[in-house]
Amino acid sequence: MMQFEKQASVTTSSAPHIALIPAYNEARFIGSVVLKARRYVDIVLVIDDGSQDDTAEIAEAAGALVIRQPNMGKAGAINAGLEKARSLNAAALVLLDGDGQHDASDIPTLMQPILDGTADLVVGSRFLGTESNIPRWRVAGQHALTLATNVASGVTLTDSQNGFRALSPRALSSLKFRTSGFSIESEMQFLVKQYNLSVGEVAISVNYDEKPKRNPFKHGVQVLNGILQMVAQNRPLFFFGVTGTLILAIGIGLALIVVDRYRIYTQLALGTAIVSMTLSIVGVLTIFTGLILHTIRAYMTR
Repeated sequence: MMQFEKQASVTTSSAPHIALIPAYNEARFIGSVVLKARRYVDIVLVIDDGSQDDTAEIAEAAGALVIRQPNMGKAGAINAGLEKARSLNAAALVLLDGDGQHDASDIPTLMQPILDGTADLVVGSRFLGTESNIPRWRVAGQHALTLATNVASGVTLTDSQNGFRALSPRALSSLKFRTSGFSIESEMQFLVKQYNLSVGEVAISVNYDEKPKRNPFKHGVQVLNGILQMVAQNRPLFFFGVTGTLILAIGIGLALIVVDRYRIYTQLALGTAIVSMTLSIVGVLTIFTGLILHTIRAYMTR
C-alpha cells in the first residue's frame, strides 16, 4: 500500500476526468458539491438513486450530468455510474459523497497517482495525519471495520470505509459490485486483491458538522455482515477453515474434560461427550467444506 503527498494540480489529459456522486435525497447539499467538484474535473456525474426530493433538478442546474434510476442502493448507483464512465472513456474517476462531507479541493490529490500511472485505486484516508472533527466513538468504529476488512480481504488500508477515492481506467474496467448494502468500500478491497490492482492512500479532510443520516451502529453491523458474506464468497478456505478450526477446538476441549472427569470419577459425562463428538464432526466437515469451495473457486477463476 502506497502513500502519496498532497498535490496542488492534476496532469491534463484528452480523456475526461469524471467525478461520480451517488445521491439519494441530497437536495440540501448536492448543488454546492457539484459546483465545487466542477472546478477540478471535466464532468460531474450524479446518479439520482430514486430521490424523493429535488436532488436531480438541483444537480442538473449546478451543471452535473444526471442519471435517474429507481432506488437500488449505493452499490447499484455506483455500478450505473461506472458503466457511464466507461462509455465516456474516463482517464480518471473520483467517487465522493453528495452530503458535503468530502472536500472537493482534495480531488487533485486523489487523481494525481492515477494520472501518473502509479496506482489503480487511490483511497482518501482520514487517519494519515490530517486533523478532522471526527467524533471519537466514530473513529473507534471506523478502525474496527478497517481492521476487519484488512484481515478478511488481505489488502491493508488505514481507512477502508472512506468513500472518497479515485479509480484508474484499469480499475474502472474491472470493478462491478454485487453487494446490496453499504459494504461497497469493503467489497472494493476484495476486488482489488482479486484483480491484482495497485492501491495507495492520500490524506484528506472531512466535515462532520452534520448528524449522520443513518444509525451508525446499524450501519456498522450491516458492513460487518457484508464483510462476512464476502469472505465466504471470495476466501472460502479462510472463512470456513477458521470457523471449522474454532468449532473443532471447542469439541476437542470438551473431549478432554470428558476424559479428565472419567479419570477422576470413573463415570462418563454422556451429555458433554455427545456435544464434544457433534462439535468435532461439524468442525471437520466445515474445514473440508472450505477446502472443497476453495478448490472449486480456484478452478473457476483460472
